[in-house]
Amino acid sequence: MLKVGLTGGIGAGKSEVSRLLVACGAVLIDADRIAREVVEPGTPGLAAVVEAFGADVLAADGSLDRPKLGSIVFADPDRLAVLNSIVHPLVGARSRELEQAAAEDAVVVHDVPLLTENGLAPLYDVVIVVDASPETQLDRLVRLRGMTEQDARARMAAQASREKRREIADVVIDNDVPLEELHRRVKDVWADLVRRARAQAGSSRQPQE
Repeated sequence: MLKVGLTGGIGAGKSEVSRLLVACGAVLIDADRIAREVVEPGTPGLAAVVEAFGADVLAADGSLDRPKLGSIVFADPDRLAVLNSIVHPLVGARSRELEQAAAEDAVVVHDVPLLTENGLAPLYDVVIVVDASPETQLDRLVRLRGMTEQDARARMAAQASREKRREIADVVIDNDVPLEELHRRVKDVWADLVRRARAQAGSSRQPQE
């Protein structure tokens, strides 16, 4: 099994890259999706969030009001740290369960937005960083996601810098490009991941001295 960590700044296009890798044959473990699951109504995760932030972060139907919680934590690093201390251990445990269920020869891609910030690079055989300029990120967040410029800049500032992400990368996918070019680059990266996976599988089958 080849364990791949996939990350990138908000608006860099990481979700599109993960979708393309799945289309190539990767097994995807999406930390954002799991983070939503572990705070669904009735979960211990949601109970812990409410205890830390109050019932005001709940919507009328009892689910987590994500925009409300986001407005609190992305403007306050200390509050963000509290939220992370609740959610990250739950996400980690569920991710390990899903990884253990994958085939032995699989290329398992962990889509982890905060891989850099949480020092998780050593957990993976390969770290892929999807990179885009801050100008491109801001444009996508405002134009495609409907964020205000202030909110978009706050979320970008809450993440690691572009330079920090690139420092931990084994592979950088430049996404300041048209979609067709991104597809070509991802296919090249996939071919490299398959080669690495085969080499790793071959070495693991070598007889021990």
